[in-house]
Amino acid sequence: MIFSATAIPDAKIIDIEELRDQRGFFARTWCERELAAQGLVTDIAQESLSYSRSKGTMRGLHYQRPPHGEVKIVRCIRGAIYDVIVDIRPNSPSFLRSVGVELTALNRRALYVPNGCVHGFLTRADDTEVAYLISTFYVPAASAGYRHDDPAFAIAWPAPIEVINEKDTKWPDFKADPALALFSSGAGAPA
Repeated sequence: MIFSATAIPDAKIIDIEELRDQRGFFARTWCERELAAQGLVTDIAQESLSYSRSKGTMRGLHYQRPPHGEVKIVRCIRGAIYDVIVDIRPNSPSFLRSVGVELTALNRRALYVPNGCVHGFLTRADDTEVAYLISTFYVPAASAGYRHDDPAFAIAWPAPIEVINEKDTKWPDFKADPALALFSSGAGAPA
């Protein structure tokens, strides 16, 4: 596995290392030891899958409020997405900074999303599927988010949003919330 730094210090792009032969290739997509060596959280409580029928579908920006914050490893397994995270940890050196990464079934790239970052994506192809490894269990009462077009984040989405659910259009604007200080800005901290 190849780990690349991003503008958010504890967020990582993860590329696979292909072992090729006449059949094709074999590669690891998850390795507890390699993530731990990077100082990243290795707990996995659940895996989730999202399917989006149409290109231009927006999902996000989502997170779980403390103390139920989660780490995610996001990989597009069919189609393509523009994946974005924003650091909302007030004590982080990258507070309010965003990172956008093209994740596609062809590039097989993943994004490690630290606890305390909101996450969302825009599909770039029809029939897109995204797999998530998640460090903590989903807690409906802790579910929260901000709008994809929140001026505090100034995200430059690469294409128009064609499909978005009503819930994602009604998230509030970002406001510094004292509860967000409960998020850790350290990579190895528990989720």
